[in-house]
Amino acid sequence: QVQLVESGGGLVQAGGSLRLSCAASGSIFSVDYMGWYRQAPGKQRELVAGIATRAGTNYADSVKGRFTISRDNAKNTVYLQMNSLKPEDTAVYYCNARGLTMRRYEYDYWGQGTQVTVSS
Repeated sequence: QVQLVESGGGLVQAGGSLRLSCAASGSIFSVDYMGWYRQAPGKQRELVAGIATRAGTNYADSVKGRFTISRDNAKNTVYLQMNSLKPEDTAVYYCNARGLTMRRYEYDYWGQGTQVTVSS
């Protein structure tokens, strides 16, 4: 079993910054990928940014140059630094983690979500 705990969401004015964190814990052998997704009301969940052990980082075009994803491998934690926030960034942000459990089973877990609201 793997647990993901997210933190860092909140309300911010346009142009402001927020930093999201997501820590993975439990029966973890490896964390091969961690990513942030978001879902706005009435819209589908979309990838914001991802970071993979072997493949590096990738970003949605809408956040390139404004958001930065990073990892602390020792803590199995992923961060999303969000700068120059826009009202259209308002959404529930979800953390995703994939890898192998201690028994070498593949896992793919989601966090509970954290609300980010950007006011104009």
